[in-house]
Amino acid sequence: MLGTFVNCLTIIAGSLVGLLFKNGIPEKYSHTVMHSIGLSVILIGFKSAMGCNDLLIIIISLAIGSLIGEFIGIENYLERLGKFLEKRFSKKSSSFSEGFVTASLIYCVGSMAIVGSLESGLTGNHDTLFAKSTLDGIVSIILSASFGIGVLFSAVPVLVYQGAITLMAGLLKPLLIPAVVSQMSAIGGLLIVAIGLNMIRKDKLKVGNMLPAIFIPLIYYLIRY
Repeated sequence: MLGTFVNCLTIIAGSLVGLLFKNGIPEKYSHTVMHSIGLSVILIGFKSAMGCNDLLIIIISLAIGSLIGEFIGIENYLERLGKFLEKRFSKKSSSFSEGFVTASLIYCVGSMAIVGSLESGLTGNHDTLFAKSTLDGIVSIILSASFGIGVLFSAVPVLVYQGAITLMAGLLKPLLIPAVVSQMSAIGGLLIVAIGLNMIRKDKLKVGNMLPAIFIPLIYYLIRY
């Protein structure tokens, strides 16, 4: 869990630094910076997604995972949690919930979150999560400068999500063959692309409802073998 704890601390620290600059960035510059970040996020997502050639599994996983997520209403739960935190901690901020949801998804769906948490749980190697912590800290500075304090609270879903994967890594170890990890990373990469698109478009994709897709390759491998 050390890697996850460090990751959460860097997100909080980066968010606090970003909040210092929030009032000093004119709105037109903030929008342009957010669009540029969105394009960068899309690039990162494509690089992760291109690492797997099992297209049929990826397509099926996204379809089934999206149906499951839509049925559960994951996106709504995230937004409701963001609204709850907004009422409790930032009544003046209209972008609290958006910042919370956007940051939470960026930090949780990437391949580094999955692979790093698995490495942390299986071998005690936290190097991947330490590297992710550095990147997340930098991103949190930029996001919090635009969205506000909601980004800081995204450390909570990161703690729960990565912590759960780390703690369950021992149970999942027999299923985590290279092909499965590659498929999970590719799906996570595509979801990162979707997050990037949400940052530059008005019509939003329900990325939160697509989260279960990441774990469909595990279920498929379990059923098949």
